[in-house]
Amino acid sequence: MNHSRPNSRQPIPSDAKLVFKGKLFNVYQWEQEQYDGTKKIFEKIKRPDTVYILPVTQDGRLLICRQTQPGSDTYYGFLGGRVEGDENIFVAAERELREEAGLIADTLELWKSYQFLPKLEWAIYIFIGKGLSQYERQLDSGEEIDIIDISLDELFDIVGKETFGDVEIALLLLRTLTNDAELLKFKKLIG
Repeated sequence: MNHSRPNSRQPIPSDAKLVFKGKLFNVYQWEQEQYDGTKKIFEKIKRPDTVYILPVTQDGRLLICRQTQPGSDTYYGFLGGRVEGDENIFVAAERELREEAGLIADTLELWKSYQFLPKLEWAIYIFIGKGLSQYERQLDSGEEIDIIDISLDELFDIVGKETFGDVEIALLLLRTLTNDAELLKFKKLIG
C-alpha cells in the first residue's frame, strides 16, 4: 500500500542550505523575503518520519506502552518509532509493532497522517492494528517497555496527563474527543 506524505505548513525551500547534520535532527537555513522587502534568515529542523501504532485486542481493549529510556522519566505513549531510510510506512509500522510489543497485526489501517509543527519537517503516521498474534519481541538496547491494555475512556484520561509523552498524539486525540464526527469515526475504526 502506498500513501502520500503529508505536506508541511512551511516546506523547506529547494535553495535551503543544510547547516547542521545530527544523528536525529538536521538544520536548514534560507533567506526569506519579508512583506516589507527586507530579507531574513529562516530556519527549520528536519527529522525522520515516525509511525505510531494503536493495537486493538479482539475484545476491544487498546494497547499502549509504559516506557523508560536512558536519561528520561517513565512515560506512557503509543507503540512506534522512526521510519528507517526509504522504508514504506506500513513496513515500518509492522516492524515497530513486532519489535516493541512482540505482535503482528492481520490489518494495519492508517488512521491519520500529518505534520505536527510548521518549524519541524516531520511526518507522523498513526495506525490502528487489529487481528493480533504473538511474535518474538526485539526491544532496542535503550528501551524498557511494558504493554498495558486500557479502555477508550482510559486512553482519553491518560493523554491529558503529563506522563503521556507523545504530545503530538495527545493534541490529535483531544481534537478528536471534542469533534463528534471525528470521535464517531475513531470509535468505528477501533470498534
